[in-house]
Amino acid sequence: MSARDSRGALLAAGALMLNAFVWGMSWWPFRQLEARGVHPLWATAIIYLVSLACLLVFQPHAWRGLRQYPALLLLMAASGLTNLCFNWAVTVGDVVRVVLLFYLMPLWTVLLAWPLLHERPTLTSLSRMLLALAGVVIVLKTPGSAWPVPESGADWLALGGGFSFALTNILLRKLNHTPALSRVLAMFCGGALLATAVACIGVARGVVALPPAPSASWLVFAVALSLAFLAGNLALQYGAARLTAHGTALIMLSEVVFASASSVALGAAILTGRTWLGGGLILLAALWSALSNDDVPAPASARAARRPAN
Repeated sequence: MSARDSRGALLAAGALMLNAFVWGMSWWPFRQLEARGVHPLWATAIIYLVSLACLLVFQPHAWRGLRQYPALLLLMAASGLTNLCFNWAVTVGDVVRVVLLFYLMPLWTVLLAWPLLHERPTLTSLSRMLLALAGVVIVLKTPGSAWPVPESGADWLALGGGFSFALTNILLRKLNHTPALSRVLAMFCGGALLATAVACIGVARGVVALPPAPSASWLVFAVALSLAFLAGNLALQYGAARLTAHGTALIMLSEVVFASASSVALGAAILTGRTWLGGGLILLAALWSALSNDDVPAPASARAARRPAN
């Protein structure tokens, strides 16, 4: 590899690390917004409305693909649910626990790829699934519980978000014949519309408060978070286009490190022996999946399912 190629690879890897850092640290601004009266559902809606507006300013004809390919509505729902669940979970739950449960991609992918992509599970993929399943059993099993079941709403949100993320990844592969811009628009709409709809239902039922009146105390965080997501996604698009899919997937696992280190340092998570052991098995399964050649992942598009793309 020439010196120029080496610099390009390092720059691409650095760009992906920036994206992982933005999302690994995203729990903190979401909690700052919640402390100022902005529910994570409203925060998610604001972020994706800003992203949607930016896309339509530069690509005003992006709507055409949605009319031409109705199946993109499934992608819209899956990606919207991914964002809704993850952002809500890291705001109200133990950050490390949430991120680990979210990263059960090997488990959900094996279960979904067979009926949706007609990809029969191999012995290797089943082994990864069992490894991830063993990890989640250890993470969920508490001394006071008879069975390893989710113990909080954040656990359920994290599991639902991870399942939706795997479904989004598979739908992106299934719908790879559709225009890329249309897929991005579908994911933006999913994040904006689903979060807004669920927030409105929550308001009607009295469990979600309306956002406070606009003020610098929370608008600063909302705008900064929106811009950080957009910058992180630009970095993602740059890096993923210049590195292999497996290399991209490996670097993306650094999000777990950023989230874990920052949340423990700031008192938003507690690392127990059970979390270390179970989380290690989950990450090992994800690492094995990233290094494997028996899948055809679409990491850049999949990450865009819960990150604003450009």
